[in-house]
Amino acid sequence: MNFSKKKITAAFTVELCPKCNALKKRKFLDGDTLFSTSAKCTSCGEITIIEKIFGETLDE
Repeated sequence: MNFSKKKITAAFTVELCPKCNALKKRKFLDGDTLFSTSAKCTSCGEITIIEKIFGETLDE
């Protein structure tokens, strides 16, 4: 018998702070668009920019 694992693809967003260059990876949210402004940087308080949106395949 052949059992195959389920594969799930999860979407992530990477935010970059233009002031201190801090990177933060978080789950993708509806409305995320590349190069748009996002949240405040947890290090310096500057507004971050969405640098990358990507998916990772995970085994369930």
